[in-house]
Amino acid sequence: MKAAVIVFPGSNCDRDLAVAIREIGGTAPTMVWHGDSDLPDDLGLIAVPGGFSYGDYLRSGAMAARSPIMRAVSDAAARGVPVLGVCNGFQVLTEAGLLPGALMRNAGIDFVCRDVALTVDNTQSLFTSGYDAGETITVPVAHHDGNYFADDATLDRLEGEGRVAFRYAEGVNGSARNIAGLLNADGNVLGMMPHPERRIEAAHGGSDGRRLFEGLLAKVLA
Repeated sequence: MKAAVIVFPGSNCDRDLAVAIREIGGTAPTMVWHGDSDLPDDLGLIAVPGGFSYGDYLRSGAMAARSPIMRAVSDAAARGVPVLGVCNGFQVLTEAGLLPGALMRNAGIDFVCRDVALTVDNTQSLFTSGYDAGETITVPVAHHDGNYFADDATLDRLEGEGRVAFRYAEGVNGSARNIAGLLNADGNVLGMMPHPERRIEAAHGGSDGRRLFEGLLAKVLA
């Protein structure tokens, strides 16, 4: 699968995503600098990594969302190219308007870094077909601004449309309705706060995150 990982100043998880994609897909992704205006052709995945783009100044993800490359990411998403945003990448996707809502400071204003249990709400998307509906998986989180927020009308619509991909099995950060992962209306854009790329092999303590990438790979290559 041909993939690209976007690289922003201050991000520290872009290499983690690149390693996971290479290990699972067999091909190293192209690392695309935020100041570029074009993406490679024929991509099967665009990954927007976690970390602290631009040092999280202004708002987490707000400056990165205005980078030149994000126009190309938005155009590719509109064409149906799968886009995965992890942690800070989820924040970037909301700030860029690719996903609704916003990510706010965690309840208690604490940085949360630990393994968390997630329940799988949607198994029909490109990213979640490798899971069973209602399954509980374990994936690590590492964030300070992971509290997903949207108004009640938006939350009702998202739930009614089946766009909640993952929920925290128990409260982690005050997130509205425990939302940990969210899809766009077409199901080809996923933002999630936990880090699936950090749970892809036994040495990581498990492989629950691996199935996200394997499921996507199977769908893209089908």
